[in-house]
Amino acid sequence: MKPSLKLLAILLLAPLAFLKAAEPIPAFTTGTRILFQGDSITDGNRGRSPDPNHILGHGYAFILAAKFGAAFPEAKLEFFNRGVSGNTVLDLEKRWQKDTLDLKPDVLSILVGVNDRHGVPLEKYEQTYDKLITDAKAANPQVKIVLCEPFMVDHLATTPQHGSSNEDITKRQEVVARLAKKHGAALVRFQVALDHATERAPANHWIWDDVHPTYSGHQILADEWERTVREFWK
Repeated sequence: MKPSLKLLAILLLAPLAFLKAAEPIPAFTTGTRILFQGDSITDGNRGRSPDPNHILGHGYAFILAAKFGAAFPEAKLEFFNRGVSGNTVLDLEKRWQKDTLDLKPDVLSILVGVNDRHGVPLEKYEQTYDKLITDAKAANPQVKIVLCEPFMVDHLATTPQHGSSNEDITKRQEVVARLAKKHGAALVRFQVALDHATERAPANHWIWDDVHPTYSGHQILADEWERTVREFWK
């Protein structure tokens, strides 16, 4: 084969090779409904119309949906994003029926806590979060719960990071870990994943304001979410 034709063949086959490289996640079976719930990090500036171009936002939820929706179209996976910028766990409680229970998810992923440090006492955060999970399990005893730990990374740091320097966030991470253990949920350690990323590049490559990831940071979140969920439900 001529070099030019060989290169063309490689370029044409590369997308197929990528899709075949994606391994199925055991938690995803045919027709699985996956719901991402939380605050602005999940929201990702998602659209509020049925427009499929923007409906999942531009964060980790979109990355996961794009990857597995493309790799396994025959599975007819359904992905939903109901993250709302600025939300606390109390805001989630107000819209839990409409934006969670009524959607009847098979996999429910929650990331909330970074906004709660402004006015939601730790005890109230845990009690409310616990009730939301309990209600989701009551509505569907088979639902798979994924709890993502809230995180903060100093975006100005030039050395590797080791845990959040914000004490309140650290305590909320501990709450999420307790709830994951109590409810048999997968625990996605976003803080750890981003800390490890700062060993490869300065923090501002991954996060731009201590709270919101860059597009590279969202890929880190997506990879860690996939790794955790894949391992938890083998």
